[in-house]
Amino acid sequence: MNERVELLRQRFDIITQNAEKAALGANRDIGDIKIIAVSKIQKFDHVADAVGAGLKYFGENYVAELREKHVQLTEIGVSVPEWHFIGHLQTNKVKYIAEFITMIHSVDSLKLAEEIDKRAQQHERVIDVLIQINTSGEESKSGIEPEDAPELAEKILKLKNVKLRGLMTIGTFTDDESLQRQEFKLLRNTLNSVNEKLGTDLKELSMGMTGDYAVAISEGATMVRIGTAIFGERHYD
Repeated sequence: MNERVELLRQRFDIITQNAEKAALGANRDIGDIKIIAVSKIQKFDHVADAVGAGLKYFGENYVAELREKHVQLTEIGVSVPEWHFIGHLQTNKVKYIAEFITMIHSVDSLKLAEEIDKRAQQHERVIDVLIQINTSGEESKSGIEPEDAPELAEKILKLKNVKLRGLMTIGTFTDDESLQRQEFKLLRNTLNSVNEKLGTDLKELSMGMTGDYAVAISEGATMVRIGTAIFGERHYD
């Protein structure tokens, strides 16, 4: 077996065990939680090895890089079960990923949702989306204010080729667990508010990364986005 495949499998097993422990502590089922491998900056053959190690869900931040990896992997016969787009998405870039993307986590405007709907319709697809919420209050972070979520959700729910599944946040980069919990609870409460106001039953909460995914799971995350703990430190050229 390829050494990298075995290393990736070992790392993913450790993450899964930690996630199971966190889920158990919160009286949750690990089967309700997706561990998304954040493969940005990683070479396409590393993603191929991760698929070989049994990983199913991959998150990318940059459209051009995601598109290139998808094409390269397809050419060598590797099919990624699910691609998730987790970075800031410009409306003029949607067309490059609409054909194959499973879920877009970072919808922060009706304009973007409408473009995803348009491109999905062209490919006779329905694309799952999450609304990105700014739970930290940091101006550098994308996402809408929590109180604006019900209004945007109501409008997105009317689109035919987009399926709203829930909410996403990028929390503050901190080791302060109390702050982590505060922001994760805010996202969960925002989802509850959307469901109460609109009579919906949206369930997905995409929150938590390598440094805080166990906390996120304990606070209700259904998706955690993990890069470094799976692939190791990134090396930016």
